[in-house]
Amino acid sequence: MDGSDISKGTDSLRCQGKVEVPTEKEREALAAMKSIKESVRALKKRLTALKASGRDETTGEILELEKELAHLKVDWDKWEQKRQKAAKERMILLGHEGN
Repeated sequence: MDGSDISKGTDSLRCQGKVEVPTEKEREALAAMKSIKESVRALKKRLTALKASGRDETTGEILELEKELAHLKVDWDKWEQKRQKAAKERMILLGHEGN
């Protein structure tokens, strides 16, 4: 094989049958998860700074940040399930998995 049968450009992201890899649903889930990850990093950085300050008046803010982190964890889990479902659908469409 000389490699001349390999697609170039954006078509290289597609398999035979024009199924996009990753699919639109997967890209949506991955984008949401990336956004959540960025939010978590910022919150954890702020939380670390507040805990390091040792001031009593930061207790309320610390609790709020921890609550927000818990909420983001729930959101992350929902998007992870959607991503896994979309990946399974893609694998079925490509014939790599059965129903």
